[in-house]
Amino acid sequence: MATSALADVALAQPKDTPINTKARIVIIGAGAAGTAIANRLAMRLANASIIVIDGRRDHIYQPGLSLVAAGLRPASYVVTRTRDWLSSGITLIEEPAMAIDPIAKTVWTAGRTAISYDFLIVASGLVLDHDAIEGFSLDLVGSNGIGALYAGPDYAARTWAAAAQFAAKGGEGIFTRPPTEMKCAGAPLKHTFLIDDIASRGVGSGRYRITYAATADSLFSVPIVSEKVRMLFDQRGIKTAYSHVLKSIDPGRRIATFATPSGLQERPYDYLHVIPPQRAPALIRQAGLSWENKWSDQGWVEVDQATLRHRRFRDVFAIGDVAGVPKGKTAASVKWQVPVVEDHLIADIQGRESELAYDGYTSCPLMTRVGRAMLVEFDYQNNLAPSFPGVIAPLEELWISWLMKEVALRATYYAMLRGKA
Repeated sequence: MATSALADVALAQPKDTPINTKARIVIIGAGAAGTAIANRLAMRLANASIIVIDGRRDHIYQPGLSLVAAGLRPASYVVTRTRDWLSSGITLIEEPAMAIDPIAKTVWTAGRTAISYDFLIVASGLVLDHDAIEGFSLDLVGSNGIGALYAGPDYAARTWAAAAQFAAKGGEGIFTRPPTEMKCAGAPLKHTFLIDDIASRGVGSGRYRITYAATADSLFSVPIVSEKVRMLFDQRGIKTAYSHVLKSIDPGRRIATFATPSGLQERPYDYLHVIPPQRAPALIRQAGLSWENKWSDQGWVEVDQATLRHRRFRDVFAIGDVAGVPKGKTAASVKWQVPVVEDHLIADIQGRESELAYDGYTSCPLMTRVGRAMLVEFDYQNNLAPSFPGVIAPLEELWISWLMKEVALRATYYAMLRGKA
């Protein structure tokens, strides 16, 4: 059905009155972004077909993985059922999406079901390219001094098993980040800070050494935040190896090999935290939805950074980790992206123009010690964007920021999933 026909079906109604439409909306992905937009659209639209495609039966509260990997929460803390978050009227197809034809406006599932759409929202998340690191496999996590918290709840728990040994015995700890865009760029720093703090109370100062391997010449994409982290690293004796990209590991010898400006460099470790390169799922690139002149090795969806609408296919949107925008791979970003996509899609149905724009808002409660965190919030322009000016000082290590991360954030996240925040 063409957009103009949808506009004929929709009625000009107040926002609190459901809009009657026969629009077919397909959402790929039932993570934070896909679930939140599905529930919000279900509340706004009457008689629409809303289909969510995702083969994962568990929903993972990813902001909690850092807590699991520091021994502060069990793996079960972050796991719920995907279906439980979707309101009635939403169809969940528990299969992966395998192909997209944006010209025929059709999505195919792994079971070879073809689903036509009027609007497609790509919220597929990203994939972790573990194979890009020679010698690494997920089977190693938790042993051989290797951690990898991004890989999921069980792996985050195994990461703590390895990190706890390091914190108790000491030695060389190396913490990495990938050379690609990544979800929550603060997560590698959080893990570094927390394990340093725990080790300082365990084996004690002077009996362990920590090096943070930064893939660029800075510690964070926002200059003022990067400088603050550098100062904290200096105060705590955490060393930084700039322009170091993890290429391979030898778990038997406990050697990590990095590509550096001066060539390959081997570094011994007792604990190594691995965060692999991160990319869009293959079906995004295969469908021709990726940027061609940006992030060519990563495949993020080519969207306008303000509207999150695809630049070549007007009926396609992308939100969350897979969206090809300069910032915005955090759950807090999703909270601000979803209303923008919602309004633009509904505006299309109603035959009007939306003026809502996403400004790149990204938030990262950066845990710096057990019981202390900095609330880091910024936008596309790297401007700090504090939500609580005069109450929570940006870039200050505060207990209240820790409470927001440990207690309040999960409640807010779950309200967002239900379309209520």
